[in-house]
Parts: sequence; C-alpha cells; structure tokens
Amino acid sequence: MKAIFFDLDDTLLWDEKSVKKAFELTCQYAASKYDLDVEALEQAVRNSAQELYSRYDTFNFTKMIGINPFEGLWGQFNDPGPQFNKMKEIVPTYRQEAWTQGLKKLGIDDPLLGKELGERFPEERKKVPFLFDDALSVLEKLQGKYKLLMLTNGSPELQNTKLTITPELAPYFDKIIISGEFGKGKPDREIFDYALKIMNVRANDTLMVGDNLNTDILGANETGITSVWLNRFNKDKSHIQPNYEIKELSELFPLLEKLD
Repeated sequence: MKAIFFDLDDTLLWDEKSVKKAFELTCQYAASKYDLDVEALEQAVRNSAQELYSRYDTFNFTKMIGINPFEGLWGQFNDPGPQFNKMKEIVPTYRQEAWTQGLKKLGIDDPLLGKELGERFPEERKKVPFLFDDALSVLEKLQGKYKLLMLTNGSPELQNTKLTITPELAPYFDKIIISGEFGKGKPDREIFDYALKIMNVRANDTLMVGDNLNTDILGANETGITSVWLNRFNKDKSHIQPNYEIKELSELFPLLEKLD
C-alpha cells in the first residue's frame, strides 16, 4: 500500500456530535424563552429541515455534491457556481423556516424567535468542533510512511470552515479534495479516479477509509480501491460490502501489515 484516502465527516471529524451539541445549545436558548422540551424541539426542527430541504430545486445538486440538510442550517455557500449561488439565496429563509416550523410543531407560533434561532445555530455549530480521539495519533503514525489524501463531500467553503476550526487536522494530508470544487461527489467514480491521478498511485496500491457505505465504500469498490469501512457505532450492514471493516482507526495498523 502506498496511499490512504480518508473521508472527513464522521471518520476523522465527529460532525454528528457537533451538530447534536449545536442543536442542544440552540434549543436550550429557545427554552429560556418558552416552556418547551429541548429534545422535542430538536427533533421537530430536524424533521422540518429535512422536509424543506427536499423541496428546493437545489436538492439534486446537494445530493450529488453531498451536502446534507443540517449543513444547510449553518453553511453560507459563498462558493462559485450557479447552484451554490442559489443555495446562498435560499439558506437564510430555509433556516428561519426550519426553526419556525419546528416551534409550531410544539404549539409555538413565533417567527421572530424562529429567525433568531436560525441565526444562532450556525454560531453555536462553529464553537463545538470535535475530532475523534484516535484521529490525530493515527495520522501522525501514518504520515511519512504513506501518501495521505482527504477526500470529502461538501461545499468547499463549509468543509474549509470545518478544517479552520480544527487546524491540527489538515497538515497531515498531502492533498485535500472537496467534491464541491471537483463538481461531483462520492460515490461517483470520476472523483476517485481524479484522486488517484493527483496522488500518482494505482487503485490496488490504495486504501479508502470512511464511515459511509453509500459514498466512501461504494465509490472505492467501483474504482478498484481497497475499501475499509469504519463502523464505530455498529451500524447495520447493507448490500454494499467493504473489503474490510474496522471499529476504530488503530485497527488500520495490523491491516496494513497484512496487506503490505
């Protein structure tokens, strides 16, 4: 093995935990204004966000690039291109509506608070970046022995914001590819082929490590890259079969010894 490609979100960066914490903090603020259940509001807003997000004509683009509804709740999308321009126009209303409708599901009709919460959530999300405990120690041991590439789906501006608020992560990587810059996201084979090209390696000399079967593992499998599914939380398996499955990143070392 000569190269290892890593996914970012929920592989190295614990995005799910950050989003959960940002919801908690924002909903606690709402609870200081009304007598409401914090967890119930979170779930109501999550549901409203997903419902709204799927109705916009940018939805197919966001699926292709890999931008989920909760990233829409805090990204600015000042990225070049007509679809990103549309998203930039949409998201202020989207945020306000998601929170306003969430409040309404709890019997609270307060669009002004909905707007305030929609503006508060992005600030809370930026304050709570989390890396998995094993991320930096594993990358440190791999650096210099393998070519390291980060292959992440998303808006370039938003993904770079995540890297800015976790500045210790990016220096371990020789290259970083963000789907929104490339124009297609995982699992599209083109982005994997591009990654192999810029790293100057062959598919059978490369590992892809990621938590998502439908993007990281499927794309690697279809490109001939050895796929390693990082299944930290015992997620259910699907019809997509990784070459290997691990529960923590340190399991890469015996796997690499075996493959080498």
